[in-house]
Amino acid sequence: MRYALLLIPMLCSAADFATEIRPLLARRCFACHGPAVQKSHLRLDRRADALQGGESGIPAFEPGQSEKSLLIRYVSGTDPKLVMPPAGPRLTVAEIALLKEWIDAGAEWPGAEVSAAPKVDPRLAHWAFHAPRKPVEPSVRERAWVKNPIDAFVLAKLEAKGWRPAAAASDADLLRRMYLDVTGLPPTIAEQDAFRGDWDGLARSLLARPAYGERWARHWLDVVRYGDTNGYERDEAKPQGWKFRDYVIRAFNADKPFDRFVVEQLAGDELPDRNAETLLATGFARLGPWDDEPADPAEDRFDQLDDILNTTAQGFLGLTLACARCHNHKFEPLLTKDYYGMIAVFNGLVRPRNGRTELDRPIGIPAEVDRFNERERQIAALREPARRAWLQSGRSKLSPEAMATHRQTKRVPKELEREWAELPVEAYVARLKRETPDLARGYFMEEPKAVPKATHILIRGKASSPGPEVGPSVPEVLAKAQPSFALPGGRTSGRRLGLANWIASRENPLTARVIVNRVWQWHFGDGLVRTANDFGVMGDRPSHEELLDWLAVWFMDNGWSLKKLHTLILSSNTYRMAKTGNAPYAAEDPENRLLWRMPYRRLEAEAILDSALAVSGRLNPKLYGEFVYPKMQKEALEGSSDPGKVWKAFEEETASRRAIYYIVKRSLMVPLMEVLDVCDTSRPAAKRQTTSVAPQALQMFNGDFINRQARHFAERLRREASGQAAQIELAYRLALARRPSAAERDAMLSFLRTSSLEEMSRVILNLNEFAYAN
Repeated sequence: MRYALLLIPMLCSAADFATEIRPLLARRCFACHGPAVQKSHLRLDRRADALQGGESGIPAFEPGQSEKSLLIRYVSGTDPKLVMPPAGPRLTVAEIALLKEWIDAGAEWPGAEVSAAPKVDPRLAHWAFHAPRKPVEPSVRERAWVKNPIDAFVLAKLEAKGWRPAAAASDADLLRRMYLDVTGLPPTIAEQDAFRGDWDGLARSLLARPAYGERWARHWLDVVRYGDTNGYERDEAKPQGWKFRDYVIRAFNADKPFDRFVVEQLAGDELPDRNAETLLATGFARLGPWDDEPADPAEDRFDQLDDILNTTAQGFLGLTLACARCHNHKFEPLLTKDYYGMIAVFNGLVRPRNGRTELDRPIGIPAEVDRFNERERQIAALREPARRAWLQSGRSKLSPEAMATHRQTKRVPKELEREWAELPVEAYVARLKRETPDLARGYFMEEPKAVPKATHILIRGKASSPGPEVGPSVPEVLAKAQPSFALPGGRTSGRRLGLANWIASRENPLTARVIVNRVWQWHFGDGLVRTANDFGVMGDRPSHEELLDWLAVWFMDNGWSLKKLHTLILSSNTYRMAKTGNAPYAAEDPENRLLWRMPYRRLEAEAILDSALAVSGRLNPKLYGEFVYPKMQKEALEGSSDPGKVWKAFEEETASRRAIYYIVKRSLMVPLMEVLDVCDTSRPAAKRQTTSVAPQALQMFNGDFINRQARHFAERLRREASGQAAQIELAYRLALARRPSAAERDAMLSFLRTSSLEEMSRVILNLNEFAYAN
């Protein structure tokens, strides 16, 4: 008891703030972090500011926990890359001990304003951070023009300015517009002749075609930075990666509810009804570029997580959360701890690989995968000693040179494969394979542990500078309460499922708005919010905020059905307007933000190429499957040391499939598609650029693809029409879905007196009208 009493004064003593701590801070810290200067936005002369932290959003000290405090970390030199103060002598051991003692005792700060009301960040009131509410449909004077509520919201804004919408598009223009918009292919002559004016019925028919999924899946692949190869120096193919593209096509064709579509991509392996399809969907996390030989593996690991987070945040939420990796977001109410809370959600994911070689994985329900993996373990346990014994026996006929190469590289020559196939153990292996058949393979990440490793805030975003530990969370500005991230008894942490369910919920203020805005953009060329990946404070204000909210709520009320949303848009008079309108409006609204006419839209590269194949009669309609290699210009391959490995030989029938099946090789894009503004696949694409540059004309007029299709087009005209006048009419109807005017017919007849049918076909494929939706 006597000894315990002696300890009491020692436990109660603490550094005095007024006489010891504040003078130390003033002497060594205030020059850079005081009233006059706040480097890195950190201020240490006021307790509230110190606890708020600087750019990183991490408090300068944690009361009661000096070992977790950044102040101690920096002044003690724990992080050799960041030592404070940056100039002058270092703090002494006694000074550091004094700071630790003060912090561990609770960091008392007499006179600090503890009762002051916290400042309200005005950015928190931003429209997109609050759940959409379905507004009342506005009343308008010209009620006869309103076919559905979309028209009412658009017309109300026009009438407020005394404006009128453009006239309806002609039947020929609207027919071609709807075919190209929904399926990416022009209407055939039989379809043109059979159409009788039932536009709503036509929309339903087009949305039911497999071509719809091929067309609209490509839009989503832009958002999720889809590529078939990894980029960087080797740019190896992603094994089975193309199955994600097929998953998206099937999802669009089946009208998979968008909320389910979100959940499957983020956490298809954590769903209670997990299956092969939902596993393939999680390939979403693995689609980005991957450096198979990084200079700094730890930094590269966080770069991969950053890629997943950025695609998730921009793609589903329209947020630039990745800007908070190194410090609190400069412009949005998004904190560094928000960023790392999301990183913690994905931190359990592992990329299956063997060194520099990526591996695919078996797909199936958990029990099937477990049986298959056990079979593979048994086979390896049998084969490895048998094969090793064979090599040691000296009975192999492999040459000494080949044997040395095998031992050095682990590559198995065909001769050795044949020898191993004759070993007695292979009979038992065959029996195991009969009992447990092979499973299909897929390309996705795995989460091997139910408890992921700890996630730390990285000081200045550097993997070598871990700071405080954080758990999984979503941005505070969007959630009144954090979702549950637990999956009791699961094989994985359940964190991704918790995130996915929150993103795909009605309580999330952004998800429905973001996707209906994307669909609007893909129909009209521009979204109601023109920054499709940024709904934050720095993003574009919606041109029709009430319409956007009405659509978002309507979309959720209708089962998150994309096909119902398409049908609503396609049935509106807003969609069916002509591209020409009242010229005086253009002076006041040159960007057509009020939608007084249908915008001009150039077709994407894929739709232009697909249309050329359809018109020439060479389109291969095969659905799904591995990517194909279109013809590559030899000049593009000349810089490669092994052109045959980089690009496979051209086979026209196979390569004449729709362009969504073309290989997306990150280091080598098809020149025609590249000049026609195919998107950058290294990051989520908000919208494709539409440029007008000279190489486009050169590729379209002189390039191999268009000239080849022009030859096939001419052959088709000769087969299906007799006489030049009939051939001209057929060409216009096939390519432009209309008959030529008398002036156009006469001009083409004059052209054919000195030129070939192939040259006329090339001219038609180069018309602006061919490359633009009507």
